[in-house]
This record gives sequence, C-alpha cells and structure tokens, in this order.
Amino acid sequence: MKKFICALMLFVIGILPGWADTISTDKSGFDKIYNVIDDAVFDLRYYSPYNFTGHKIRGYNAPVAYMTKEALQALAVAAADLRSQGYRILVWDSYRPQKAVDNFVEWINNPNDPGNKSFYPTLQKSDLIAGDYIMPKSGHTRGSTIDLTIIKQDGSFVDMGGTFDLFSEISHPDYKKLTKKQKKNRKILRDAMVKAGFKPLDSEWWHFTLKNEPYPDTYFNFDVE
Repeated sequence: MKKFICALMLFVIGILPGWADTISTDKSGFDKIYNVIDDAVFDLRYYSPYNFTGHKIRGYNAPVAYMTKEALQALAVAAADLRSQGYRILVWDSYRPQKAVDNFVEWINNPNDPGNKSFYPTLQKSDLIAGDYIMPKSGHTRGSTIDLTIIKQDGSFVDMGGTFDLFSEISHPDYKKLTKKQKKNRKILRDAMVKAGFKPLDSEWWHFTLKNEPYPDTYFNFDVE
C-alpha cells in the first residue's frame, strides 16, 4: 500500500507542471499596439500567406496587433527611446492565439504541404520542431512577446542582416558574418528593448519577451480582430 501511495504521489507531481498552464479567452488585460504607439508600423505576417507555411494563419482575423497592457507600456518606453534616435518600430507579430500555434503544428505534420521554403532554405521541414524553431506552446500566446524591427522615421529600410522568421543561424543575434553596420543596427534594437525591460532570444534577433510578464502560466486563445 505504501508503495502504491508513493507511486501515485510521484505520478501527480510529474503531471502538476502541465496543470499549471491554463487557456483563457479573456482579453481584458490586453490592448492594441496602435492605441499606445501611434507611429508604429505593421507588417503582420500571419494575417497574410507570406510566412513559412504559405497560408494565412488561423485566429488572425484582422491586421492588428495586441499585447498585454504591461508589455505594451514597456514597449512604449522602447519606442520612445528608438524615436529619439531617429527610428520607428515595425511589428511582425505580438500576441499569437493558441489556435495559431496549433495551426503551425498541423502544417508541420502535413507531409504534402512544403509551405514557403525560402524561410527554411537549408533545413528540412521536420527540422523545424526538432530544432525548436516551432513549438507546441509559444511565449507569444502569453501576450508579452513581440517580433519587431526598426525602420527610419521616413519609413526606409534598416539593414539587420536577415529577415523575420528565417530559420537559420543568420538569425542568431550574434551571427559572426554580419557587417559592422548590421551588428550596430541589431544592437540599437536590442539595447532599447532590454533597457525597457524585455529579454532577448538567442536564436532570433527580432524576438523579445517582457521579463516580468503578467501571465507566465496562461496561454490565450482569443482571435486577433
């Protein structure tokens, strides 16, 4: 009997971390980015087929971007810093519904749909999950993560040495073959975001998450609309 109880306790302890995560459709803690940062520019890739799947992604019903209110206030600080240096932010993705992440996984598991190979030119499709490029759960779904770059105030391009969602070592922030100018541009974005309270990702120069995110164990699933 004691052995059974011990085994049961170990089983429960083993599954508790999974119970800690919750799914919510409550968007009361969120706001649209343009409501707070009126000069932000948007190129929301998952609202269009121009992404690695080659399809518009489920849950993106309008070309708008949400974040938690706490993350958005921090982003406004970073945007003001960048504005003082002559830049504006361009947003590719921020809050991402769980149904969109599920859509990514469905695409991965469909052997007959190669998507847009230009986003993973040196990899096989199966490598995207094995290499943690695509995961069944995403920090974006917690609402305090953003994918972005900088452009000049007049809207002109800033060379970052690689584009959004390029699944390659080129996307690593410290990629060794960047030019001095590309390294400087990445650093400008990174410094402003880190100073405002975000933490970077070591595999994607465009990806930042609020350090003190308000919903660390909640994955949201309301539509972007």
